[in-house]
Order: sequence, then C-alpha cells, then structure tokens
Amino acid sequence: MNERAPHTDPAACFSGHGQAARIAPRLRASWRRSERYGLTADEMRPAFTGSVDTDSLLYECGHEVLQGLQATLANEPVSMMVTDSDGLVLSRLSDDAAINRSLDRVHLAPGFYFGERNAGTNGLGLALADRAPSLVRADEHYCTSLQGYTCAAAPVPDPVGGGIAGSINLTTWSDSSSELLLALAQAAAGNTAALMLARSTGRKVRPMPRGEVFRVYADRLQQADTTRSALSPTWTSAVEQARTAFQRGLCVAVVGEPGAGKTALASLARRELRRERVLSARPPAPEEVDAWMTLWTPELGKDSTCTIISAVDALPAWATTELARLLTATRRRSDGPPPFVITAETDSAIPEELRPLVDTVVEAPALRTRPDDVLPLAHHFARQDWGRAASFSPAATRALTAYDWPGNVRQLRRVMRAASSARTIDLHHLPAEVFTSPGRPLTRLQLVERDEIIRCLTEPGRTIAQAAAELGVGRATIYRKMSQYRIKIPEQTPNR
Repeated sequence: MNERAPHTDPAACFSGHGQAARIAPRLRASWRRSERYGLTADEMRPAFTGSVDTDSLLYECGHEVLQGLQATLANEPVSMMVTDSDGLVLSRLSDDAAINRSLDRVHLAPGFYFGERNAGTNGLGLALADRAPSLVRADEHYCTSLQGYTCAAAPVPDPVGGGIAGSINLTTWSDSSSELLLALAQAAAGNTAALMLARSTGRKVRPMPRGEVFRVYADRLQQADTTRSALSPTWTSAVEQARTAFQRGLCVAVVGEPGAGKTALASLARRELRRERVLSARPPAPEEVDAWMTLWTPELGKDSTCTIISAVDALPAWATTELARLLTATRRRSDGPPPFVITAETDSAIPEELRPLVDTVVEAPALRTRPDDVLPLAHHFARQDWGRAASFSPAATRALTAYDWPGNVRQLRRVMRAASSARTIDLHHLPAEVFTSPGRPLTRLQLVERDEIIRCLTEPGRTIAQAAAELGVGRATIYRKMSQYRIKIPEQTPNR
C-alpha cells in the first residue's frame, strides 16, 4: 500500500484514476469531511456495538437478497454487506475466506460502525452521506488501511417511511475488476427496497422529492377572513419569534416535523417585516441536485428576494458543503436580514457545514399541540382549494379536533381535499385515518377490513348493531375490531 501524509490535498490523489469529472468533487468533499472528523490516513475509528438488530425488516430483506446474489457470485472474492442508515454493518456474506479475514482486520464486519465519521471516505459511508450510489477504489479511500479494496455501495430507500433505511455494500480487492460492482450494488439495493415494501403494509412507495422551486404567497393566509389572527398563541408566538430575529438581522433556521408548516412560518414572518418576493426550494432526488442548485441559486443575489431552502437535512453531504459556501458568500454581501432561511426536521439534523451560519432556531409547532388551529386551517384550505366556504357537522368537528394529525397541516389539507364534494362535512365524508390512533403497521387485508368497518360505522344515523348486521358479524366482533384497530367514532356509545 502507498503511504501518504494525513493532510494531502485530495485533488492531487484523483488525477491518475481517470474517473468521470462529476465524481471527483464528491470524493474531494468526502476527504475534507473525513479530515474535519479528526481522522488521519493511518487511523480509523470503527466503533463497535454489542448488538445488531437482526429482527428488522431491512436486515431480513437485505440478507435474503444478498444470499441470492452470493449464490450467483460463487467463488468470486466479493464480500456483500447490509448496513443501517448510520453505517452499522448488520450482515456480511462471502465464501472467500481470505477477504473475510482481511476485512476482519480493518473491522468491516457486523457490529461495527463504518460510516465516514468512523472510517473516512469509503463506499458505504459515501453512499449514505450523499444518498447516492458510490464507488470508491483503492487510494481514493481516505485511510490507507482500506486502499487494498474497491467498495461499491447503494442506499436502500425506506419504501414506507421515506428517507434512507440503510445501504448495500459490495467490497472486493482493489486489483479485481470493478466495472459491474456498482451495478450489482444498485440492483441489490433496489431488490431489497422492493422486498421490504412487499412485506410491509402494502402501501405505495413514497415518490422521490421533486426539487420544486416555487413562489410562496404568504399573504394569502392574511386575507380578510383573518385566518392568521385566528390561529393559536402557540403558532403566532413562533411567527413573532422568527420576525423578531429577522428584524435583528439574524440568520434563522426553522425546524419541525414534516408538514408542520415550516415554510409558511418563515414566509409569514419574513413578509411581516419586509414585503419581499419569497421563494421556496424543496430538495430534489440526489441525482438532480446539480440542476436544482443551478435553478435557484442565482436568486440569492437579487434584491428583495428571500429564498427558503427546505429540508437541508435531506441533501447529499457534498451539496451541503457547496451550499454552505454559497450562503456564506451571500451573507457577507447582505446588509439587512440574510436573504435566505433554512429548514430541517430538528436542530440536531442541521448539517455541520451549515451550523455556523445559523444564529437562531425557531420551532414550527406540530398541529397536535395546537388543536384550536384545526378548524381555522380547515376553513382556510376549503376557501383556497374549493373556492368556497365549508361547514362541519358537530360530530365531524369533534373528530377533526380530537385527531393527533401525525402528518400535521399537510395531512389536514389532504383530508379536506378528500371531502371536497360535501357541502356540510359529516363523519362519512372523512377518510378512515381520522378515526384511528397510531399503532403497529397493518397488512393490506387489515387496512381493507378497518376501512370497511369505519365506512359502516360513520354512515348517518348508523348504530353498531346496524353496522354489525351489514357486515354479517356480531356486535362483540365489532367492538373487538374497534379495539384492535384503535377506532374511535364521535357520538358512538357502548349501548348502541
């Protein structure tokens, strides 16, 4: 193996590989991150955990897919691994004793964390950091002890919850052919995600983020209907906190659960202070990041324009490095409030490169913490999406305000769109999800059964006895199923 100084300029190490120019910036950014994590060329820190979750759906499906691939690659010196989203190696399969012994020596084995923070630039670490398929050859590794290998890895998307569930990593000797290695890793990752979907709830795969850039019309929430002023003190105080920060010239990060209204909060606060043109840039799929940044970054230099960069915690690592450079330069040129706001799910999820830019963090409160806002927002969405006012029966009002809204404001808007044909919204106009509490995932058959029970129970004037008769079961069965599926129907009483 070649020796090198621990702080060599990464660019000097790529000239001899001849890989595509688009890959080199990712590798350079990964090397810089590895150095920032305190690693050196001669030292890795692959932390060991005492247990591996072999009961997870990722482990079950990934291990099964790799067993099939192992049979196809019999007698090939390739080690195949499943890792979780933090780089913890869950499973390793290989028939080659020599490569197994070698990987044990560098701790690329089940129970060890092998992300960038622990092992520097490597295939699986780069795939997880950038959320994109990655191939790292020989001395492209940051640490010299890994230069004897070529590693190809692809992230495994979580087909139900969204995000990244983990990765599939294939490792071979550095002098072996690697032309097909990345394609095999991508195929195995895709097969793992498909198998996870088939064995989970049967719900459709969440679409990848589209990377939309659109104008936010925050003043639509402040029309004559006084929607904004009717909202709860919890929400209005968060808006006021952001507005005060902008007034002081601070850089703001808005955090909160998905769908809680982070973009709306930032745009309202900004437009209360300055009548600006507000743009929102949603993160794209990893392969679209270059085009996405080219689309909206010229707006950073325009007067009277504020850009809300959403979900920075969902961006590939190399993109946050480039974004930090652009935003730092933009802030230096700005006299007033910085012409950008970033959002993330939590304070701790804000990427390290962007943290120095953030002066204050404002949390967008979840909808379940402000039930008094449900009806004003529902009325607002009806006027905005239907072009007319909505009314609610007392039972529907109780159902909407009692629900926990795990999808927050975004889910409420979806529910209102589903009920758009109704003049007065009653229980039977609302989707089944509004009448259930969170619980374990249901199979497709269970979802059909649950929804049919709710349909019968929410028909106007319907009693439990009548619902049971229509379904062809006894009342005791209905009560048992209601408990099993956590169904709660307003105005439903046990003596019906």
